[in-house]
Amino acid sequence: MATLATARKLLDRLVAFPTVSRDTNLPLIDWVEDWLDGQGIAAHRVWNADRTKAALYAQAGPEVAGGVVLSGHSDVVPVDGQAWTSDPWTVTERDGRLYGRGTCDMKGFVALSLAALPLALAAGVKRPLQIAISFDEELGCTGGPPLVAALREGLPAAAAVIVGEPSRLRVVTGHKGGTGWNVRVRGHEVHSSLLPQGVSAVMEAARFLAWVNERNDALQALPRPSSGFVPPFSTLHAGQIAGGTAHNITAADCWFNLEVRALPEESLSDWVETVEGVGARLSAALDARVVGTGIDMQRHYDVPALAPETDGAAEALARRLTGDNGVNVVSYGTEAGQFQQGGYSCVVCGPGDIAQAHQPDEYLEVTEFQAGWRFMERLVAELAG
Repeated sequence: MATLATARKLLDRLVAFPTVSRDTNLPLIDWVEDWLDGQGIAAHRVWNADRTKAALYAQAGPEVAGGVVLSGHSDVVPVDGQAWTSDPWTVTERDGRLYGRGTCDMKGFVALSLAALPLALAAGVKRPLQIAISFDEELGCTGGPPLVAALREGLPAAAAVIVGEPSRLRVVTGHKGGTGWNVRVRGHEVHSSLLPQGVSAVMEAARFLAWVNERNDALQALPRPSSGFVPPFSTLHAGQIAGGTAHNITAADCWFNLEVRALPEESLSDWVETVEGVGARLSAALDARVVGTGIDMQRHYDVPALAPETDGAAEALARRLTGDNGVNVVSYGTEAGQFQQGGYSCVVCGPGDIAQAHQPDEYLEVTEFQAGWRFMERLVAELAG
């Protein structure tokens, strides 16, 4: 029978696969599929367009509706440039912590979920325990929608989905939605002494970003009732920018990225219309000055918010399993909103602290991993009873 030790061994193996989002995750998926087969559990793949990555879903228990999905992602963020004190691809236990890339976000939960499947078989669950492991979550949850669609088509409809992002096993019932663009500003090069005859892509990007700052200031100044979100308003952010050739040439090109993180009650489509409207207005003004200049915006991800549910089955289940009755919402995005859009009742609840995600020397506390296993034991007992 699967035990906490089983989950611990699985964690070691999962972390050893360097599944950074820019690379393939197929070695991990191959291994997980073989491991599940050895437990008598059939797995199913959902491929990306060029078949360089795959998601995986599986089920333990009878072919009936009303089960529970445990959702996690296989990809991790890079370790490049980070100062690790131990090998990021080997789980190192010291001072009550399990160090390694992905131990917290979120291979710890995936290991626990995998170990729970043979436990469910041994317990003779009356409702199935399902698992869904995605790819490219760290690139904007782009692997989530095809996995949700395949799960709905391939397995009996579950009553609840638990997305195991690190929440310290608190029951998170809501999170912000998000979308992002790659923005290119096309300028016109002239000597900087002839500035009015050219178009500086760098300076025009700054004009766009000035609007972003003004919008953030206006959002922050609005009076709002307490919602639990930190911060309690939607935000816009540009994290990277590059462009220009030399200090004395008006820049021909400038690139920056732009994101919106919106409260659940706000429409992402309205935000898209607003932001792209600003880009279109600025672009038209540039083209009117010098033909061929302008702004191109490519939206590269769309993560719906998780909206708190009224009498949600997933919330009720997670609260029974954890004893947590607090009101918990978060500002980061997950695949939970995609499951919710797919018709599932959903919460976020997993071991670990989100503050450790993406950090050098990322870790999951041993006590959190142990608490995660007790969570799985209680879940299996509920499905069996």
